[in-house]
Amino acid sequence: MDWPHDPDGEEGSEGGRKYGQAIIAKKIDEEADFPLNKAEFVDEFGDVPIRLDHERVVSLSEIFEHVEGEEFGGFIEFHKAVGKAMRENDFWFYEGAEQFVNNSTA
Repeated sequence: MDWPHDPDGEEGSEGGRKYGQAIIAKKIDEEADFPLNKAEFVDEFGDVPIRLDHERVVSLSEIFEHVEGEEFGGFIEFHKAVGKAMRENDFWFYEGAEQFVNNSTA
């Protein structure tokens, strides 16, 4: 896929390599963006490359195909839904992440 910018370049990593959910969280303004509509968020940021680990990059829209819910009232609610989708669909590069997949609090 041709990315709109290099996921490891200045625009993608802000000077240092960042991974997964941290990149998604940087797209949110906790004060101004909520309630957040998932479809509008994906329309705006869907092509953004999300580096999952040292080898794998996917688009934000690929992750959000699995995020449950259409609107989020706050950052924590949003963050939990994204994290759950990432863990359950092999977008989470974290040793031991599988132990959290069936956790109902995620």
